[in-house]
Amino acid sequence: MEAAMAEALLRGEIEAQIAAARAIGNLNTMQKKRVAENGAISSLIMMLHAQHYDSIEASLFALLNLAFGSERNKLLIAEAGAIPALLKIIKWRNESLMELSLAALLILSSCSRNKLEIASSGAIQLLVELLDSLSQNVGSNQAKIDVVSTLHNLSTSPQIIPLIVACGGAIVLIRLVYELDKSSDLVEKAMVLLESLVSSSQLALNQVSERDGAIEMVVEAVEEGTAACREHAAGVLLAICKSSRETYRGLILREGAMPGLLQLSIDGTWLARKKAKALLLLLREDDDNSSLSSSSSRGKHSKNAVFKEVMRKIDRAGTSLQMVEEMIAKLRT
Repeated sequence: MEAAMAEALLRGEIEAQIAAARAIGNLNTMQKKRVAENGAISSLIMMLHAQHYDSIEASLFALLNLAFGSERNKLLIAEAGAIPALLKIIKWRNESLMELSLAALLILSSCSRNKLEIASSGAIQLLVELLDSLSQNVGSNQAKIDVVSTLHNLSTSPQIIPLIVACGGAIVLIRLVYELDKSSDLVEKAMVLLESLVSSSQLALNQVSERDGAIEMVVEAVEEGTAACREHAAGVLLAICKSSRETYRGLILREGAMPGLLQLSIDGTWLARKKAKALLLLLREDDDNSSLSSSSSRGKHSKNAVFKEVMRKIDRAGTSLQMVEEMIAKLRT
């Protein structure tokens, strides 16, 4: 059956090719392996170049089915020339075909041996520009998630990060997240990528820290995001503050970061608590800077005292979560 399917893809009329491509979705793992070995992948890539919607759609679904769960097939699909074909389809901006192509590119980007080929194909510039366009024109949420996830997959190769930053990736992420609900899956994925960029690139760190409203937006993500979003938002703030405590400590404090970070330091994951506590230590006011010369400074001194007490209780075994949260509430007033 697999040989006949591969033969139909290679030599059949267009309707036979479409039927064979669609049938791949019904195959089990071993059958998919055999149909790939019989040359089906090259035939499916050829179908991507056809000027026929149903042919392209069927080929994309088939390639997704073959790539899913198979590192070998992901590599074979890329080697057969899928990447430039997918980018060409993405540029057409046909919504349904674009989304299928983005999903295929996302799967291919999860294979470590494909990352540099994808990066060198011009995909990063296209993806960053597409993300910017989709965010401005209220495009498909799934398409945005797939673009951000693909860029994140690529960013796990350190040599690719400078290219993402040079293409404006950090700036586009800030623009994307600014008006979104900070508890959304899209913001979570964007914050994961943003931390990766600012932690590895001085240029990205400068672009984020100097962008109007960016620190405020990241502080909001610490307060309102999902568990993963809060962790990575704290990581972004930590990278910024570590780069120049003197420059950014006051900016971060003025945006009201303290309560959210304190909360994260007691109810976050182990890594989230570690990042939050490291940042809190950087934000803590030095004792020799606490002046009582005005009512304003007295208020700051009072909050600083509350903050230090909360930190002591967080580090003290047996302190109840309710007691610490009550003290954090004082910092929010």
